[in-house]
Amino acid sequence: MSTSVLDRHAALVQAGELRPDADQVRAVSALAKVQAELEGAPARGITIWRFLGRKPEPARGLYIWGGVGRGKSMLMDLFFDSVQIQRKRRAHFHEFMIDIHARLKAERVKEKGDPIPPIVAALAAEARLLCFDEMVVNNMADAAIMSRLFSGLIAAGVTVVTTSNRHPDDLYKDGLNRQLFLPFIDLVKENLDIIALDGPTDYRRDRLGSAKTWLTPNGPDATAGLSETFFKMTDYPPEDRAHVPTLEMDLGGGRMLHVPKALKGVAVFSFKRLCAEARGAADYLAIARRFHTVIMVGIPVLGPHNRNEAARFVTLIDAFYEYRVKFLASADAEPDHLYPQGDGRFEFDRTVSRLMEMQSEDYLAEGHGPR
Repeated sequence: MSTSVLDRHAALVQAGELRPDADQVRAVSALAKVQAELEGAPARGITIWRFLGRKPEPARGLYIWGGVGRGKSMLMDLFFDSVQIQRKRRAHFHEFMIDIHARLKAERVKEKGDPIPPIVAALAAEARLLCFDEMVVNNMADAAIMSRLFSGLIAAGVTVVTTSNRHPDDLYKDGLNRQLFLPFIDLVKENLDIIALDGPTDYRRDRLGSAKTWLTPNGPDATAGLSETFFKMTDYPPEDRAHVPTLEMDLGGGRMLHVPKALKGVAVFSFKRLCAEARGAADYLAIARRFHTVIMVGIPVLGPHNRNEAARFVTLIDAFYEYRVKFLASADAEPDHLYPQGDGRFEFDRTVSRLMEMQSEDYLAEGHGPR
Protein backbone atom coordinates (compact mmCIF):
# COMPACT_ATOMS: atom_id res chain seq x y z
CA MET A 1 0.00 0.00 0.00
CA SER A 2 1.32 3.45 -0.95
CA THR A 3 2.35 5.90 1.74
CA SER A 4 2.05 9.57 0.90
CA VAL A 5 5.25 11.59 1.00
CA LEU A 6 3.22 14.16 2.92
CA ASP A 7 2.44 11.64 5.69
CA ARG A 8 6.03 10.45 5.87
CA HIS A 9 7.31 14.01 6.19
CA ALA A 10 4.76 14.81 8.91
CA ALA A 11 5.87 11.73 10.83
CA LEU A 12 9.50 12.93 10.77
CA VAL A 13 8.46 16.33 12.11
CA GLN A 14 6.34 14.67 14.79
CA ALA A 15 9.29 12.50 15.82
CA GLY A 16 11.54 15.57 16.14
CA GLU A 17 13.87 14.48 13.33
CA LEU A 18 12.88 17.56 11.30
CA ARG A 19 11.94 21.03 12.46
CA PRO A 20 8.67 22.71 11.43
CA ASP A 21 9.40 24.50 8.19
CA ALA A 22 6.77 26.23 6.04
CA ASP A 23 8.94 26.00 2.92
CA GLN A 24 9.34 22.25 3.36
CA VAL A 25 5.60 21.76 3.87
CA ARG A 26 4.94 23.69 0.66
CA ALA A 27 7.46 21.58 -1.26
CA VAL A 28 6.19 18.30 0.20
CA SER A 29 2.60 19.24 -0.69
CA ALA A 30 3.69 19.78 -4.30
CA LEU A 31 5.54 16.46 -4.31
CA ALA A 32 2.47 14.70 -2.88
CA LYS A 33 0.39 16.08 -5.76
CA VAL A 34 2.88 14.68 -8.29
CA GLN A 35 2.86 11.34 -6.47
CA ALA A 36 -0.93 11.14 -6.57
CA GLU A 37 -1.05 11.96 -10.28
CA LEU A 38 1.67 9.42 -11.14
CA GLU A 39 0.06 6.63 -9.13
CA GLY A 40 -3.41 7.47 -10.41
CA ALA A 41 -2.49 7.35 -14.10
CA PRO A 42 -3.29 4.08 -15.97
CA ALA A 43 -0.30 1.85 -16.51
CA ARG A 44 1.25 1.75 -19.98
CA GLY A 45 -0.72 -0.52 -22.28
CA ILE A 46 -4.01 -0.30 -20.35
CA THR A 47 -6.98 -0.74 -22.69
CA ILE A 48 -8.62 2.50 -21.50
CA TRP A 49 -5.97 4.45 -23.41
CA ARG A 50 -7.21 2.96 -26.67
CA PHE A 51 -10.84 3.42 -25.61
CA LEU A 52 -10.32 7.12 -24.92
CA GLY A 53 -8.29 7.56 -28.06
CA ARG A 54 -5.47 9.38 -26.27
CA LYS A 55 -2.95 8.92 -23.51
CA PRO A 56 -3.59 10.66 -20.18
CA GLU A 57 -1.72 13.89 -19.49
CA PRO A 58 1.55 13.20 -17.65
CA ALA A 59 2.01 14.53 -14.14
CA ARG A 60 3.51 18.02 -14.20
CA GLY A 61 7.07 18.07 -12.88
CA LEU A 62 8.79 20.14 -10.21
CA TYR A 63 11.93 22.22 -9.94
CA ILE A 64 12.85 22.62 -6.27
CA TRP A 65 15.59 25.14 -5.60
CA GLY A 66 17.15 26.73 -2.55
CA GLY A 67 20.21 27.16 -0.38
CA VAL A 68 22.51 24.39 0.66
CA GLY A 69 21.34 22.08 3.44
CA ARG A 70 17.66 23.02 3.36
CA GLY A 71 16.52 19.43 2.84
CA LYS A 72 16.19 19.17 -0.93
CA SER A 73 17.87 15.77 -1.21
CA MET A 74 16.07 14.50 1.87
CA LEU A 75 12.69 15.41 0.37
CA MET A 76 13.72 13.77 -2.90
CA ASP A 77 14.57 10.62 -0.94
CA LEU A 78 11.12 10.59 0.67
CA PHE A 79 9.36 11.29 -2.61
CA PHE A 80 11.23 8.74 -4.71
CA ASP A 81 10.82 5.99 -2.09
CA SER A 82 7.13 6.81 -1.67
CA VAL A 83 6.08 6.79 -5.35
CA GLN A 84 4.72 3.36 -6.22
CA ILE A 85 5.21 3.05 -9.98
CA GLN A 86 7.23 0.57 -11.98
CA ARG A 87 9.34 2.79 -14.19
CA LYS A 88 11.23 5.44 -12.25
CA ARG A 89 14.84 6.57 -12.13
CA ARG A 90 16.83 8.79 -9.82
CA ALA A 91 20.32 10.10 -10.54
CA HIS A 92 22.70 12.86 -9.64
CA PHE A 93 22.48 15.31 -12.52
CA HIS A 94 26.21 15.14 -13.26
CA GLU A 95 26.03 11.34 -13.58
CA PHE A 96 22.96 11.61 -15.80
CA MET A 97 24.74 13.94 -18.22
CA ILE A 98 27.74 11.60 -18.35
CA ASP A 99 25.29 8.85 -19.36
CA ILE A 100 23.74 11.12 -22.00
CA HIS A 101 27.11 11.92 -23.57
CA ALA A 102 27.94 8.19 -23.68
CA ARG A 103 24.63 7.52 -25.44
CA LEU A 104 25.28 10.35 -27.89
CA LYS A 105 28.66 8.88 -28.75
CA ALA A 106 27.10 5.45 -29.35
CA GLU A 107 24.33 6.90 -31.56
CA ARG A 108 26.78 8.93 -33.66
CA VAL A 109 28.78 5.80 -34.41
CA LYS A 110 25.63 4.37 -36.03
CA GLU A 111 25.55 7.33 -38.45
CA LYS A 112 21.75 7.28 -38.65
CA GLY A 113 21.11 10.99 -38.38
CA ASP A 114 20.02 13.07 -35.38
CA PRO A 115 21.05 11.18 -32.20
CA ILE A 116 18.66 12.97 -29.84
CA PRO A 117 15.32 11.32 -30.78
CA PRO A 118 16.47 7.71 -30.21
CA ILE A 119 17.99 8.70 -26.87
CA VAL A 120 14.73 10.37 -25.82
CA ALA A 121 12.78 7.29 -26.87
CA ALA A 122 15.08 4.99 -24.90
CA LEU A 123 14.91 7.14 -21.75
CA ALA A 124 11.10 7.44 -21.98
CA ALA A 125 10.85 3.65 -22.27
CA GLU A 126 13.04 3.22 -19.18
CA ALA A 127 11.24 5.65 -16.88
CA ARG A 128 8.10 7.76 -16.72
CA LEU A 129 9.53 9.55 -13.66
CA LEU A 130 13.03 11.04 -13.77
CA CYS A 131 14.40 12.54 -10.53
CA PHE A 132 17.61 14.58 -10.55
CA ASP A 133 19.66 15.83 -7.64
CA GLU A 134 21.54 19.11 -7.98
CA MET A 135 20.81 20.28 -11.50
CA VAL A 136 23.67 22.52 -12.52
CA VAL A 137 25.22 23.40 -15.86
CA ASN A 138 28.95 24.09 -15.98
CA ASN A 139 29.88 23.56 -19.61
CA MET A 140 28.78 24.37 -23.13
CA ALA A 141 28.50 20.72 -24.14
CA ASP A 142 25.71 20.13 -21.61
CA ALA A 143 24.04 23.48 -22.25
CA ALA A 144 23.85 22.83 -25.99
CA ILE A 145 21.83 19.60 -25.75
CA MET A 146 19.63 20.10 -22.70
CA SER A 147 16.82 22.05 -24.34
CA ARG A 148 16.25 19.46 -27.07
CA LEU A 149 16.72 16.53 -24.71
CA PHE A 150 14.27 17.70 -22.07
CA SER A 151 11.69 19.03 -24.50
CA GLY A 152 11.69 15.56 -26.05
CA LEU A 153 11.33 13.85 -22.68
CA ILE A 154 8.45 16.07 -21.60
CA ALA A 155 6.73 15.62 -24.97
CA ALA A 156 7.11 11.84 -24.49
CA GLY A 157 5.19 12.06 -21.21
CA VAL A 158 8.11 11.79 -18.81
CA THR A 159 7.66 13.61 -15.49
CA VAL A 160 10.81 15.42 -14.34
CA VAL A 161 11.46 16.33 -10.71
CA THR A 162 14.75 18.03 -9.97
CA THR A 163 16.55 19.94 -7.23
CA SER A 164 19.07 22.72 -7.63
CA ASN A 165 20.88 25.33 -5.59
CA ARG A 166 19.96 27.90 -8.24
CA HIS A 167 16.76 29.44 -9.58
CA PRO A 168 16.26 28.45 -13.24
CA ASP A 169 17.09 32.01 -14.34
CA ASP A 170 20.55 31.62 -12.77
CA LEU A 171 21.48 28.32 -14.44
CA TYR A 172 24.63 28.60 -16.57
CA LYS A 173 24.80 32.26 -15.60
CA ASP A 174 27.52 34.14 -17.53
CA GLY A 175 28.31 30.91 -19.42
CA LEU A 176 29.80 30.87 -22.90
CA ASN A 177 27.12 31.30 -25.59
CA ARG A 178 24.44 31.33 -22.89
CA GLN A 179 21.85 32.48 -25.42
CA LEU A 180 21.81 28.91 -26.74
CA PHE A 181 20.75 27.75 -23.27
CA LEU A 182 17.89 30.21 -22.79
CA PRO A 183 15.28 27.96 -24.49
CA PHE A 184 15.96 25.34 -21.81
CA ILE A 185 15.26 27.86 -19.05
CA ASP A 186 12.00 28.79 -20.78
CA LEU A 187 11.16 25.09 -21.08
CA VAL A 188 11.68 24.53 -17.34
CA LYS A 189 9.56 27.53 -16.36
CA GLU A 190 6.78 26.51 -18.73
CA ASN A 191 6.60 22.81 -17.88
CA LEU A 192 7.75 22.48 -14.26
CA ASP A 193 6.38 24.16 -11.16
CA ILE A 194 9.14 26.20 -9.51
CA ILE A 195 9.26 25.68 -5.73
CA ALA A 196 11.59 27.66 -3.44
CA LEU A 197 13.01 25.74 -0.49
CA ASP A 198 14.98 28.17 1.60
CA GLY A 199 13.74 27.72 5.17
CA PRO A 200 15.58 28.83 8.30
CA THR A 201 17.36 25.55 9.07
CA ASP A 202 20.56 24.53 7.28
CA TYR A 203 20.31 20.79 8.04
CA ARG A 204 23.64 20.01 6.44
CA ARG A 205 25.45 22.63 8.55
CA ASP A 206 23.33 21.61 11.54
CA ARG A 207 24.44 17.99 11.24
CA LEU A 208 28.06 19.00 10.95
CA GLY A 209 27.50 20.75 14.27
CA SER A 210 30.64 21.48 16.25
CA ALA A 211 32.58 18.60 14.68
CA LYS A 212 36.20 19.43 13.97
CA THR A 213 37.00 19.66 10.29
CA TRP A 214 40.77 19.17 10.66
CA LEU A 215 41.87 16.36 12.96
CA THR A 216 45.45 15.61 14.06
CA PRO A 217 47.34 13.39 14.15
CA ASN A 218 46.43 10.64 11.72
CA GLY A 219 45.32 7.53 13.54
CA PRO A 220 42.34 5.62 14.90
CA ASP A 221 40.91 8.56 16.89
CA ALA A 222 40.93 10.91 13.89
CA THR A 223 39.46 8.24 11.62
CA ALA A 224 36.71 7.51 14.14
CA GLY A 225 35.86 11.21 14.39
CA LEU A 226 35.59 11.62 10.62
CA SER A 227 33.55 8.42 10.37
CA GLU A 228 31.06 9.73 12.92
CA THR A 229 30.70 12.98 10.98
CA PHE A 230 30.16 11.07 7.71
CA PHE A 231 27.24 9.12 9.18
CA LYS A 232 25.72 12.28 10.68
CA MET A 233 25.86 14.10 7.36
CA THR A 234 24.45 11.23 5.29
CA ASP A 235 21.86 9.76 7.69
CA TYR A 236 23.37 6.34 6.97
CA PRO A 237 23.10 3.92 9.91
CA PRO A 238 26.59 3.41 11.40
CA GLU A 239 25.75 -0.20 12.21
CA ASP A 240 25.50 -0.83 8.45
CA ARG A 241 28.89 0.73 7.70
CA ALA A 242 30.02 -2.35 5.76
CA HIS A 243 27.47 -1.55 3.05
CA VAL A 244 28.13 2.16 2.51
CA PRO A 245 27.82 2.74 -1.28
CA THR A 246 30.91 3.08 -3.43
CA LEU A 247 31.14 4.88 -6.76
CA GLU A 248 33.14 4.48 -9.95
CA MET A 249 33.40 8.08 -11.11
CA ASP A 250 33.98 8.86 -14.78
CA LEU A 251 36.48 11.72 -14.96
CA GLY A 252 36.25 11.92 -18.75
CA GLY A 253 38.61 10.72 -21.42
CA GLY A 254 38.21 7.14 -20.30
CA ARG A 255 39.66 7.84 -16.86
CA MET A 256 37.86 6.37 -13.89
CA LEU A 257 38.20 7.12 -10.17
CA HIS A 258 37.12 4.72 -7.43
CA VAL A 259 35.35 6.51 -4.58
CA PRO A 260 35.36 4.13 -1.58
CA LYS A 261 32.45 5.89 0.14
CA ALA A 262 29.99 8.15 -1.70
CA LEU A 263 26.56 9.10 -0.40
CA LYS A 264 24.32 12.17 -0.71
CA GLY A 265 27.06 14.37 -2.09
CA VAL A 266 29.63 13.33 0.53
CA ALA A 267 32.76 11.44 -0.59
CA VAL A 268 35.60 9.83 1.33
CA PHE A 269 39.11 9.53 -0.13
CA SER A 270 42.60 8.78 1.09
CA PHE A 271 45.41 11.24 0.46
CA LYS A 272 47.19 8.53 -1.54
CA ARG A 273 44.18 8.03 -3.80
CA LEU A 274 43.96 11.69 -4.79
CA CYS A 275 47.51 13.01 -4.47
CA ALA A 276 49.95 10.10 -4.83
CA GLU A 277 48.44 8.98 -8.14
CA ALA A 278 48.89 10.94 -11.38
CA ARG A 279 46.00 13.39 -11.35
CA GLY A 280 45.53 16.95 -12.49
CA ALA A 281 43.34 20.01 -12.17
CA ALA A 282 40.61 18.62 -14.47
CA ASP A 283 40.22 15.59 -12.20
CA TYR A 284 39.98 17.69 -9.07
CA LEU A 285 37.47 20.06 -10.64
CA ALA A 286 35.29 17.08 -11.61
CA ILE A 287 35.32 15.95 -7.97
CA ALA A 288 34.62 19.48 -6.74
CA ARG A 289 31.60 19.77 -9.04
CA ARG A 290 30.26 16.35 -8.03
CA PHE A 291 30.56 16.47 -4.21
CA HIS A 292 29.58 19.22 -1.77
CA THR A 293 31.68 17.61 1.00
CA VAL A 294 34.95 15.67 0.77
CA ILE A 295 36.52 13.78 3.66
CA MET A 296 40.22 12.95 3.27
CA VAL A 297 42.25 10.70 5.52
CA GLY A 298 45.99 10.21 5.85
CA ILE A 299 47.48 13.59 4.88
CA PRO A 300 51.21 13.41 5.73
CA VAL A 301 53.65 16.20 6.48
CA LEU A 302 54.65 17.65 3.11
CA GLY A 303 57.90 19.00 1.78
CA PRO A 304 60.60 18.57 -0.86
CA HIS A 305 60.66 14.83 -0.15
CA ASN A 306 57.16 14.44 -1.60
CA ARG A 307 56.98 17.53 -3.78
CA ASN A 308 54.76 15.91 -6.45
CA GLU A 309 52.16 14.91 -3.89
CA ALA A 310 52.36 18.39 -2.33
CA ALA A 311 51.84 20.07 -5.72
CA ARG A 312 48.78 17.93 -6.39
CA PHE A 313 47.41 18.73 -2.94
CA VAL A 314 47.77 22.46 -3.68
CA THR A 315 45.84 22.01 -6.94
CA LEU A 316 43.20 19.93 -5.16
CA ILE A 317 42.59 22.58 -2.49
CA ASP A 318 42.38 25.29 -5.17
CA ALA A 319 39.60 23.32 -6.90
CA PHE A 320 37.73 22.65 -3.66
CA TYR A 321 38.04 26.29 -2.61
CA GLU A 322 36.74 27.51 -5.97
CA TYR A 323 33.62 25.32 -5.64
CA ARG A 324 33.19 25.95 -1.89
CA VAL A 325 33.52 22.25 -1.11
CA LYS A 326 33.42 21.45 2.59
CA PHE A 327 36.73 19.75 3.36
CA LEU A 328 37.20 17.52 6.40
CA ALA A 329 40.54 15.83 6.93
CA SER A 330 42.91 13.95 9.17
CA ALA A 331 46.56 14.96 8.94
CA ASP A 332 49.87 14.62 10.72
CA ALA A 333 50.03 18.38 11.35
CA GLU A 334 47.88 21.50 11.52
CA PRO A 335 47.69 23.45 8.24
CA ASP A 336 50.37 26.00 9.18
CA HIS A 337 52.79 23.16 10.02
CA LEU A 338 51.82 20.87 7.15
CA TYR A 339 54.70 22.07 4.93
CA PRO A 340 57.25 23.13 7.56
CA GLN A 341 60.34 23.86 5.50
CA GLY A 342 62.16 23.56 2.22
CA ASP A 343 61.67 24.93 -1.25
CA GLY A 344 58.00 25.19 -1.99
CA ARG A 345 57.08 26.39 1.49
CA PHE A 346 56.52 29.98 0.31
CA GLU A 347 54.14 28.83 -2.45
CA PHE A 348 52.30 26.65 0.08
CA ASP A 349 51.34 29.67 2.19
CA ARG A 350 48.30 30.35 0.02
CA THR A 351 47.10 26.78 0.57
CA VAL A 352 47.55 27.22 4.32
CA SER A 353 45.45 30.38 4.18
CA ARG A 354 42.72 28.61 2.23
CA LEU A 355 42.70 25.60 4.54
CA MET A 356 42.25 27.91 7.52
CA GLU A 357 39.41 29.81 5.81
CA MET A 358 37.74 26.52 4.86
CA GLN A 359 37.38 25.74 8.57
CA SER A 360 35.62 29.05 9.28
CA GLU A 361 31.92 29.34 10.06
CA ASP A 362 31.39 31.73 7.14
CA TYR A 363 32.89 29.28 4.65
CA LEU A 364 31.00 26.28 6.05
CA ALA A 365 27.71 28.18 5.73
CA GLU A 366 28.23 28.89 2.02
CA GLY A 367 26.47 26.94 -0.71
CA HIS A 368 28.22 24.49 -3.00
CA GLY A 369 29.20 25.88 -6.40
CA PRO A 370 31.69 28.09 -8.21
CA ARG A 371 32.39 31.49 -6.71
